[in-house]
Amino acid sequence: MAMTDSDIELPALPIDDPVADGDGVPLGLPPIERRVFCNRTLNLRKVRAIGYDMDYTLVHYNVEAWERAAYEHMQRKLSARGWPVDHLSFDPTVVIRGLMVDRDLGNLIKANRFGYVKHASHGLRRLTTSEKNKLYARTVVSPADDRFRLLDTLFSISEGVMFAQTTELLDARLLPEVMGFADLYDGVRRALDRAHIEGELKAEIMARPERYVELDPAVPQTLFEQKLAGHALLLITNSDFAYTEFMMAYAFDRFLPDGMTWRDLFRIVIVSARKPDFFGTDRLPIFEVVTGDGLLRRCPSGIPADGVYLGGHAAMVERHLGLDGSEILFVGDHMYGDVTVSKAIRRWRTALILRELEDEILALTRFRPTQRLLMDRVADKERLEHQISRLRLDLHRDRAAANASPLHLAAAEARVKALRDAILALDAEIDPLARAAEQLGNARWGPTLRTGADKSYLARQLERHADIYTARVSNFQLATPFAYFRAPYGSLPHDPGPAMS
Repeated sequence: MAMTDSDIELPALPIDDPVADGDGVPLGLPPIERRVFCNRTLNLRKVRAIGYDMDYTLVHYNVEAWERAAYEHMQRKLSARGWPVDHLSFDPTVVIRGLMVDRDLGNLIKANRFGYVKHASHGLRRLTTSEKNKLYARTVVSPADDRFRLLDTLFSISEGVMFAQTTELLDARLLPEVMGFADLYDGVRRALDRAHIEGELKAEIMARPERYVELDPAVPQTLFEQKLAGHALLLITNSDFAYTEFMMAYAFDRFLPDGMTWRDLFRIVIVSARKPDFFGTDRLPIFEVVTGDGLLRRCPSGIPADGVYLGGHAAMVERHLGLDGSEILFVGDHMYGDVTVSKAIRRWRTALILRELEDEILALTRFRPTQRLLMDRVADKERLEHQISRLRLDLHRDRAAANASPLHLAAAEARVKALRDAILALDAEIDPLARAAEQLGNARWGPTLRTGADKSYLARQLERHADIYTARVSNFQLATPFAYFRAPYGSLPHDPGPAMS
């Protein structure tokens, strides 16, 4: 009788067994900073195509080096307009991804998931709590309001730093041609766009890629394994053909099997895609790139075959592959241009690359004992606050009674004072711990996805629009192309837990 799969007895392994496969890769879960995190359950076995952005996704840059170069290009553009910016210098700690620019008041703000402003700075000065409350107590912020701009990609760091610094120049009346903070922001943004469009910045990157690109050999291997597993791979980038060809060859080809280039990984490559419009309209023309120097041929009927194209739109990709949005996963670093629009309009499955998450998770892991101590002290304070509230209520009742004993009232007041003193002592312990927690990741703004004890506005956007998220593309290799990402049980404040005991 032939043996079936059910007849084969496999050795039982514990879930976290450190046994490695034939290539020496551990079979247990990867370290937490290298995991893929899930908001909505996603089974990669049901995903038939995976699309990727390029910049800060497949090709990761040294953020400080790249953004310093972008900043210096902006600086030269603005200086040519007569702005007194030559003395300024780039400071990457001034801004983090997820802040918003207030174009009315010239502030950088960090909001919580509900849109309430928790931290704000004007120029390089942090606003006090009273200043912040006076400006924003009645304001719910949203990038849907033209007043606010969300800095939702690492490409926004240089822009945010320049805006903060030139805000101080405008306050000092050193920019007479600038008519308010909205005009200031638009001027900074145009200078950055010109640096990209005119090609000076990217020409500098291509001339010295070793300075700007952080190579990750596991990224090409990750895509190679996804292709072997049967996924159709797509590259959809806003970068032009020449830059894409150069950067992908630099970052990928040396790590692929002999005779294979990055082009062999992808069924479709789309350059100059004009995201987010790529996902939001079905009227953009598409051109085939037919020669190595970028010669184009118009494709009036859409994508005729696998290959390299310029422009077009997402519906063309779906039609060519014969897939609907639920069968396509798109991976990118831009919260709006890559994730929000592809999810909201095309219903593609989505993954956000959040590179700074890796360092923040490591910082949070190191901080865990302090965080536990902080939570214990807050729980102690909550218990004392409940006791003092009950005593105060009893005091009000006793004072209202006609036969209240002065000795009893004095004793109760003494207990209230003792509780107040104990709370003040706890506050003295809690305050430095809370400040340390708020400075994890960035001393000015704290962690990217948190504002104090709450989630940040960017975290809320992440929850709403990204099915999964992770720090780098190569983390998908650790998960394998067959991973089943399960959303965690959604907790609510009333769920039983340590805080309820």
